[in-house]
Amino acid sequence: MPSGAPSGLDDDPTTQPGLRRGLKNRHIQLIALGGAIGTGLFYGSGQSIGQAGPAILLCYLVGGAAIFMVMRALGEMSVDTPVTGAFSYYAWRNWGERAGFVSGWNYWFNFVAVSMAELTVVGKYVQFWAPGVLAWVSAAAFLVVVTLVNLVSVKAFGEFEFWFAIIKVVAIIAMIVLGALIITTGLGNGGHPIGVENLWVNDGFFPKGLWGVLLGLVIVMFSFGGVELIGITAGEAENPRTTIPRAINQVVWRILVFYVGAVFVMLCLFPWNQLGTSESPFVTIFDKIGITGAANILNLVVLTAAASAYNSGLYSNGRMLYSLARQHNAPRALMKVNRFGSPWVGVLVSSAVTAVAVVLTFLFPDTVFLYVMSIALMAAMTNWVMVVYTDVKFRQRIGPEGAAKLAYRMPGNPWTNYATLAFLGFVMVLMAFTPDYRIALPIGAVWIAGLLCAYSLVKRWRDKHGIEAVSEDRWRM
Repeated sequence: MPSGAPSGLDDDPTTQPGLRRGLKNRHIQLIALGGAIGTGLFYGSGQSIGQAGPAILLCYLVGGAAIFMVMRALGEMSVDTPVTGAFSYYAWRNWGERAGFVSGWNYWFNFVAVSMAELTVVGKYVQFWAPGVLAWVSAAAFLVVVTLVNLVSVKAFGEFEFWFAIIKVVAIIAMIVLGALIITTGLGNGGHPIGVENLWVNDGFFPKGLWGVLLGLVIVMFSFGGVELIGITAGEAENPRTTIPRAINQVVWRILVFYVGAVFVMLCLFPWNQLGTSESPFVTIFDKIGITGAANILNLVVLTAAASAYNSGLYSNGRMLYSLARQHNAPRALMKVNRFGSPWVGVLVSSAVTAVAVVLTFLFPDTVFLYVMSIALMAAMTNWVMVVYTDVKFRQRIGPEGAAKLAYRMPGNPWTNYATLAFLGFVMVLMAFTPDYRIALPIGAVWIAGLLCAYSLVKRWRDKHGIEAVSEDRWRM
């Protein structure tokens, strides 16, 4: 038991005040799927292919394996103790007060940054159809609508995210199937099958060498951000000990089908150095098949993906502030839950902070997205590192006997944990050599230092007033 964590803490999630188990299995499955698919695939795939060429397929496979290990580590703790605010609670429970504080606030900050970034591009998608609508106006409208959805109930969030994910999935499946027909039958190419020669005829499979593949890892890891949302849903899933393992286990084949499959089709259809040069690879493929309005279709999909990312971010941030408040690491008011079971104060506070994106979009329309996403990437990497190491501390706390009783386990613990940590550290080093993401390193260092200072101030204030970090009655109320 870490210092400051009370003994006898009730781990039964049914004792959590106000929140309700309203997420069904289909919600959890599609939330997990939606979290793994974002604008990083629809538009970012062109950038990643340009960095490594056809060898980017190896980056998706290696990066996907690392993310699977992160999810297994999170799943081991989530299935054992399915509570809202998973990251913060697990770090606090198994690692200590400071870790719980840093983990919770860093995750909240991460999704604030992601949400802000998504809002900054919503306006551009709307302007595709309505050029006269100012970007900040569209961002503000989406902010209000998604906030209202999250204030209603967790079921409303689940339904919203379910259908958003369906749209993304259908678009990707359509691209893969139609692309495969072009490759094998010559559909849209005068009946001449294209085959798979484009994988190696343009300067080989490794046109940028090993260094290009390594730098491609940074972009690929960024595209996986959001899969850890499954852990937040555990506290409101109807049957978390069944649905969470199923959702995590399926992350692997989702990555194989939707990322590796989609990118494989792209690379077969076109020379790698012609993808993403002027438009999304998805638009290029749909146009080649002869689908009218391909750009309109994709614009609808990416607009949906952006709204989905903000919806997920606001949901998770409201729950994270709720969890931090229960730890006395955030104001008590953030514990308030409305009659629908939504932590409404946490949702509104997160939405208000995210609204800064509307102002930034108005002031710096051309540069805000890059800087905000760089910050989000560093925060996401920090989240993954803390999750994997917290799982090591979790095993140490429960001991061999407790580990033997786990219903869902991290394979090879603790050696796979250490290997995953080494890989994530290596990716952070590679960020220093990637111009678009280099800025995230100093900003991330300042942010973590700021969190550590903030924890010291909060702890000093609690000690002065005789307040425990977490009191048992707060969890049982």
